[in-house]
Amino acid sequence: MAKVYKIRQSVMAADEEFARRMRDESHHRGILVINIIGSPGAGKPTLLEATKEAASFRFAVIEGDIATSRDAERLSKLGVPAIQINTHGGCHLEANLVSKAFKELPLEDLDVIFIENVGNLVCPAEFDIGEDMKVAVSSVPEGADKPLKYPHLFSEAKAVLLTKMDLAPYVPFDMDLYKNDLQHLNPRVECIEIEALNGKGIDRWVSLVETWLKEKRSV
Repeated sequence: MAKVYKIRQSVMAADEEFARRMRDESHHRGILVINIIGSPGAGKPTLLEATKEAASFRFAVIEGDIATSRDAERLSKLGVPAIQINTHGGCHLEANLVSKAFKELPLEDLDVIFIENVGNLVCPAEFDIGEDMKVAVSSVPEGADKPLKYPHLFSEAKAVLLTKMDLAPYVPFDMDLYKNDLQHLNPRVECIEIEALNGKGIDRWVSLVETWLKEKRSV
């Protein structure tokens, strides 16, 4: 008779331990860690560039991409500490990879760490990489149906940034559908409309991050 062994330990237990250690370290230092998740072309690096122009808090970025270091180079030129992680085909960042980058940052000089995950609305939402919260980024040209098509991300997100609003007059986008679906999935989520190239919505985004930072440091 065949024996059946029940495995109760998570197959991701080792990676979850990396996430726990990073979360403990960021809590000890009072650093807010935000996992930014969006599809390719949603404007995540442009959002971070605009954040640099408007924010008074000190931040660094861990950039996740399948290949190239172009996004990290863009931010480094602005004086933002940036570390690139290339997954070489992997569809999301893992905590063990983020942990290595985390240790290379000037933690004593930081208030916030943004982790720009690999461009993907599915896998990155399912993995804990030591963040305090997830922020979903979607853009007007992608269409209004993204929340219901990718419910896990949008239901888990602490905030949703709708980027490239300046293109709304030129592409079909049903704003009522988008916001109603988002409200159905995540009634308390804050949705901020962003035009990163001209700064619209950036002050509201920066203010939200400052609120989260203050809340974390008050615990």
